[in-house]
Amino acid sequence: MSGGGNVLLHVATMQPDRVRAMVLVSATSHFPDQARAIMRNYTFDLLPREEQEKMRRRHPGGQAQIDTIFAQARAFADSYDDLNFAAQDLAKITARPFYPLQISVDMATAIPQATLYIVRGGGHGPIGGERWPDFVKTASAFLL
Repeated sequence: MSGGGNVLLHVATMQPDRVRAMVLVSATSHFPDQARAIMRNYTFDLLPREEQEKMRRRHPGGQAQIDTIFAQARAFADSYDDLNFAAQDLAKITARPFYPLQISVDMATAIPQATLYIVRGGGHGPIGGERWPDFVKTASAFLL
């Protein structure tokens, strides 16, 4: 999901034979301008308290680790060399992909054998909470 999905895009374009199928959630081929604007102002303090507490529990490196993660996310706002997959890059992917973002329409068009699954109103993390069982069922059927 998210940054992990973006890493998977790199693997699938650089070493397509290593990936037979993939499920990308909230991953993208590039960062559109509206995402970059959000990234520039993205801080830990903007998160609801509940999300801050979840992050504190998940990151054993403490606040320093969390601050580094947010600094990296802000740095993507002005980076154009990492996530900039052109159609010919995406065409190298031999895995059957599965994408739940609107921007994925272009990716699904460029990637052979793609299937697109859009979770309406799902936001950046459309697979959690009450949607998790449906996601698991759909993704599992896709991957088999």
